[in-house]
Amino acid sequence: MNLLQIDELKTLIEQAESPCVSIYMPTHEAGQETQEDPIRLKNLLRRAEGQLQEMGMAAEKAGSLLKPASDLLLDSIFWRHQSDGLAIFVCPGFYRHYRLPLSFREVVIAGSHLHLKPLMPLFTGDGRFYVLAMSQNGTRILQGTRYSVRELRADELPASLAEVLRFDVAEKQLQFHTAPQARAGTGDAIYHGHGSGIDDAKHKKDLLRYVQAIDRGLQKMFATDKAPLVIAGVEYLQAIYREANSYPHLVPEGIAGSPDKLSARQLHERAWQIVEPIFTQGLDDAIGQYGRLAGTERASTDISTVLPAALQARNQYLFLAPNHQQWGRFDPQAGTVELHEKPARGDEDLADLAAMYTLLNNGTVYAVDPGKLNNGHRIAAVFRY
Repeated sequence: MNLLQIDELKTLIEQAESPCVSIYMPTHEAGQETQEDPIRLKNLLRRAEGQLQEMGMAAEKAGSLLKPASDLLLDSIFWRHQSDGLAIFVCPGFYRHYRLPLSFREVVIAGSHLHLKPLMPLFTGDGRFYVLAMSQNGTRILQGTRYSVRELRADELPASLAEVLRFDVAEKQLQFHTAPQARAGTGDAIYHGHGSGIDDAKHKKDLLRYVQAIDRGLQKMFATDKAPLVIAGVEYLQAIYREANSYPHLVPEGIAGSPDKLSARQLHERAWQIVEPIFTQGLDDAIGQYGRLAGTERASTDISTVLPAALQARNQYLFLAPNHQQWGRFDPQAGTVELHEKPARGDEDLADLAAMYTLLNNGTVYAVDPGKLNNGHRIAAVFRY
């Protein structure tokens, strides 16, 4: 599974050379349907080739453009490692595919830009967060969204408490020393070891050094980040970490218990229960603001107003029904919008275009059911001014 981040989405948005082909399809991780998925893609590629020819591209050139995607058909290893959905993007000189935790309906669109609206649920409220799984034995940092999780490379974090304290293997073992002898044949045996008679104050000081090293590492990794951070660890270690923490977006609630035997998926499930209200609150606040501004110049449900505003960086929030499409044409220079009930040659999905411009201009796009907006509108926006 691939984790699609906002920076990668912007890379897709900024692909300027056309024609571009976007393909979405459901995939399966196991069962008979895994053998049917390549057949499904083959049929979708035929549809894509047909659309390219309708745009005036020769069959040979269309086949050449789609070749990177066609090469997947015979890649048996690729099909054995799927998630819930597959997204493929092809433009001249550009190719990407993503195995994603969304079960897409089948979509093939060839046009002047990539069709990205089906990806919006991955970015609802920028639902991105981190999990710091720590014990005396080691640290892991995970990055997740509502639908996905991956473990990040964390060279900046200490490998363990032992590393911070510069223990080596020999120092972990029980040591035996003979004290200076008062007389021949006698002496005191002095044992220095770990596990008995540990000084609690010293141990807490050692742990504080450990979590301070973790905090310094996180400062380097997430200096300008604003995503929530959830700690997973035994309660006493969590408490000490909170004393040392300097990351301003640390969530008050943590995942209690040792994380050493918890998989990334298990940590993700528990962490999402903690952070979900944070992201839900953001959506609720945005919808509330829309409700207060509806009927004024600071809000609109008219794509002819919303789309030019998105280009002008006026959209603070854009609300879209996940599968809503509005076909037509947009002239960025004149700011004019022409709407069509059915797609005609040269048309674009204007709702998709509005989402792209909003994201490029640092607005927030929410994929919401129409029932959450006044009068069941399928598109709405709140303007910055």
